[in-house]
Amino acid sequence: MPKALTAEDVRRAVLARAEIVRLLEHSRAEDRTTVRRRIVAYLEELTTTQRYAFYKRIPALLHPILRKIPRLVEGIDVAKDASRSGRLIYASNHRSHMDYLVEPILLDEHGIRPPLIAAGFNLFGGPLGLLNRHVTGAIPIRRGTRDPVYLTTLKAYVAEQLQHHDLFVYPEGGRSYSGELKPYKTGLLHAAMQAGVKDLLVVPTAISYDLVLEDRVIARQGVKKRQRPFTHEFAEMAALAIGYHTRSVTVFAPPIPAAPYDPESKKDVLDLAQRVREVTGRIMKILPTAIVAHEMRQAITHASLESRVAARLDRLAEAGANLDVRDAKHVIEDGVSRLEHRGVIQSESGRIRVRDRRVLRYYGRSIAHFVHDTD
Repeated sequence: MPKALTAEDVRRAVLARAEIVRLLEHSRAEDRTTVRRRIVAYLEELTTTQRYAFYKRIPALLHPILRKIPRLVEGIDVAKDASRSGRLIYASNHRSHMDYLVEPILLDEHGIRPPLIAAGFNLFGGPLGLLNRHVTGAIPIRRGTRDPVYLTTLKAYVAEQLQHHDLFVYPEGGRSYSGELKPYKTGLLHAAMQAGVKDLLVVPTAISYDLVLEDRVIARQGVKKRQRPFTHEFAEMAALAIGYHTRSVTVFAPPIPAAPYDPESKKDVLDLAQRVREVTGRIMKILPTAIVAHEMRQAITHASLESRVAARLDRLAEAGANLDVRDAKHVIEDGVSRLEHRGVIQSESGRIRVRDRRVLRYYGRSIAHFVHDTD
């Protein structure tokens, strides 16, 4: 297991890093004492602890919700081999707040050392915040901030933690509110590249759900307009969990070595992020709900939908998509049944009609990155 570090160990190591020393030496707007005080305050905010003895109990603690989400996995042996070869950065797409639970638990269930998790700052309020900060080892991230003192401190903290822990990040910078795979941000990947860790490997990771727990909440907004307290979101998720049941499918791709990419080259950093995103999109499991949602029209016969789905399956297969089901009839049976039970579509008198256009578009857009390549 990774060596346990005290908060004081981390604080001293971060304050001694070259980038922090430079920040203090070249501060202009504020005196050195004030800048140091801000750095220490940010470090206190970032400080996280992973208590593995309690971490192992999370599946039992959260059984009422996790039992609704059977966890399927592909490429776990790839992740196991990679964990023996070097320090890992798992870089995943971000569909749901459940990602923070499902993906790390899968790793632990298969005997892979648990990583620290980079999570949005809004997840650190109330009881869940205590769980994240003192059990799972989640690092609170202030997304969207431009404060150079914070950004430098964050990068230094991440770099120091990488000396002892793997890291799980979501480079989209938050859940996709449109349903599409968003462009990847480079901040935490860049911090990892600058950490000076030998044999650093980036593991592209993709997660898919037949149905996303908070689909209606996300689809209603379309784009993220403001950060809401997680307690509000949790209450909505609890209501949406009534009658909810879905599969999650997590896929791990072979690792990408970070060494060939120069951390001081902006182009190299962007190239690595784009390569990881491209691999993530390619390995993502394409589930029937996404295909049906993409091919649906306002009102369509079963025969017409089956024809459209069959044509889409052919194009996706030719492009090498990671398909869950390859037979159009089975895609229709599974996808229509799940979406109808969710109240997104309705089947009657030989025709299928749309009941919730926003949610349908949300699921349809989840394969947009592949559809653009195949059309």
